[in-house]
Amino acid sequence: MYSVDELVDRLIDLAFAEDIGDGDHTTLCCIPEDAMGAQKLLVKEDGIIAGIEVAKKIFHRFDPELQMEQLMNDGDSVKVGDVAFVVRGKVRSLLQTERLMLNVMQRMSGIATTTARYMKQLEGTKCKVLDTRKTTPGMRMLEKEAVKIGGGMNHRIGLFDMILLKDNHVDFAGGIKNALDRCQAYLKEKGKNLKIEIEVRNFDELQQALDHGGADRIMLDNFSVENTRKAVEIINGRCEVESSGGITLETIRDYALCGVDYVSVGALTHSVKGLDLSFKANNQ
Repeated sequence: MYSVDELVDRLIDLAFAEDIGDGDHTTLCCIPEDAMGAQKLLVKEDGIIAGIEVAKKIFHRFDPELQMEQLMNDGDSVKVGDVAFVVRGKVRSLLQTERLMLNVMQRMSGIATTTARYMKQLEGTKCKVLDTRKTTPGMRMLEKEAVKIGGGMNHRIGLFDMILLKDNHVDFAGGIKNALDRCQAYLKEKGKNLKIEIEVRNFDELQQALDHGGADRIMLDNFSVENTRKAVEIINGRCEVESSGGITLETIRDYALCGVDYVSVGALTHSVKGLDLSFKANNQ
């Protein structure tokens, strides 16, 4: 299995390969090889900045001689007109790394900003906002890191670090009890110690899960606020509780006030708007 750093390096290499191909002919035709200069990352929209540490990797992987003067850190609140960093070095290198760096930072900053807005709605409750696996292929590690930068929590990285028995697993396994029985037997056989979560769609499935007792967390899928409140009372602290399914910025606080531990929000990563940033020549 690849480490996080290895996955990020592979993503950077692939991104450069698809963007530059056999050469950035626009830059090569008009910028002398020895030309030196500087560019600054200019913030054009209020939000939370994220991806600065990844930007360092991008610049260094392409040209180790590029030098970044860092003026802000990941997780800082930013406003229009702020400068997050200045990069100095060969102009050719600056121009060829610009788009990849911006693509990554705009997306990560958009995710961090959106996550922070959801977390703001949860102030005064015990509830945390979780991401999902609804991520951009290849960019999952960066997008989930952006969720953490924005104050949220990662649900799980992939299919390997937690058991999540969803509706299709339950249906194919023949019900709640069968799914949990097989899950526990599998973990024992493989010698794995993974948390078990099971999704329930109604109060009957909820009771079956509680009667079995094999789940560390129960996900209430598409429960109304009223039914969520009832479900939390029934569970009565016997396991963690997560709400999921169509929960928005406008409704998340209502679910949190029901007493759930977590609310998972796919929109943190699957349809977020990037934060407006630009990389401009710095003539100072």
